[in-house]
Amino acid sequence: QVHVVESGGGLVQPGKSLRLSCAASGSIEAMSAMEWYRQAPGPGDLRELVAGITRGGSTNYGASVKGRFTISRDNAKNTMMLQMNSLKPEGTAVYYCKAEAEGNGGTWGDYWGQGTQVTISS
Repeated sequence: QVHVVESGGGLVQPGKSLRLSCAASGSIEAMSAMEWYRQAPGPGDLRELVAGITRGGSTNYGASVKGRFTISRDNAKNTMMLQMNSLKPEGTAVYYCKAEAEGNGGTWGDYWGQGTQVTISS
């Protein structure tokens, strides 16, 4: 079983910074891409891709966060970070970590954390 846990959320003022962390643990044989999503309350409650990073370090960002957020990972520790700068109120959401991992028996799957709340408000 693979477990994913996010941390680092909280209340922050607009324009400030926050750093989120994601840790994968359990019976992990290998890991591939890791991604951050966010979900704000609203019609459809869709999850928006914030940023992603491959095992080799290639990154991609959503248009709304490009230039302000930086994603990174530590393959040795199975962790991923998201440095969020110049935060805006519309970024208020629950932020989720997703990890593509191979568990016991050679089965690959997408594993999600429970999410961490980020609230941007003065």
